[in-house]
Amino acid sequence: MPRRLTGFTPSGDLHLGNYIGAIAPIVAAQQVTDTVVFISDLHALTLEHDPEQVRRRTLEFATLLLAAGADPDRCLFFVQSHVPQHTELHYLLECTTGYGEAQRMIQFKEKSQRGGPVRLSLLTYPVLMAADILLYDADEVPVGDDQSQHLELARDVAERFNGRYGPTFTVPKAVMPPVAARVMDLAAPDRKMSKSVPSPTGVLRLLDEPQVLRRKIMRAVTDTGTEVVYDPEGKPGVSNLLTILAACTGDTPQRAAERFDRYGVLKEAVADAVVATLAPVRERYLELADDPGYVHSALRDGAERARDLAAEKIRQAKSAIGLLPT
Repeated sequence: MPRRLTGFTPSGDLHLGNYIGAIAPIVAAQQVTDTVVFISDLHALTLEHDPEQVRRRTLEFATLLLAAGADPDRCLFFVQSHVPQHTELHYLLECTTGYGEAQRMIQFKEKSQRGGPVRLSLLTYPVLMAADILLYDADEVPVGDDQSQHLELARDVAERFNGRYGPTFTVPKAVMPPVAARVMDLAAPDRKMSKSVPSPTGVLRLLDEPQVLRRKIMRAVTDTGTEVVYDPEGKPGVSNLLTILAACTGDTPQRAAERFDRYGVLKEAVADAVVATLAPVRERYLELADDPGYVHSALRDGAERARDLAAEKIRQAKSAIGLLPT
């Protein structure tokens, strides 16, 4: 089976877009792929952060992933910082990555241009991301538009390392998420729903209570006119609601549009579908959070398996690049 790898950085709050675009595909893929799922807590340190918040969110993300159906018996499930080989390979890959390559990464360029202090880790974390991927010989990496450049860097570094030092790493390929993964902000449907951009009324968080989800959807921004039609350019608000409804029900936005002639009725249907999708996840999360022993045990077992797997890849990489074996 192909090996597919996905990481979640514990910053902000997981939301419906994350569930549709990343979490639900993981749950489906673990049946037919060799799946690696991890919490990339080291990536959360590239910007100013509250240490306690990083710890809290790391456990929260892990618990939510398990609540949503990630199965540690079917996938490799762990926290990035629990596997020290990630940072060990990071340095080896830095030795085969150019400064200009790292500097050209879009997120570094955007965040460094805002002014203020910039951490060195913000420049180098795409190389750590490459290490995350190459350490496990991942064949496939689901990526959105905002991460495709980072995957290309991982491919370039793998090919360069293999060319200079001999075959060592699998060169990964991108797996694009479904169109429905582009869930937009309910209050500003011209931008994606975000973990990190504050939007109290526009983001449907996985831990929102059902009545909160319903209230946000009923207040969602729509468009001029009254016709319910899927037209992302002309009617972004209505089209976003149709996208959400289709993703939750397994329909297409175009077919979903045919069922409605008023915005209010559409919003009611979207609210029902979202609550039906997310309420069971929240309920299971609360059960696991009340007795977190299972979550901690799953993470310990996963980290142990990951360390065993990663140790062999590190041995190969160190030997190839010229380091004396211990």
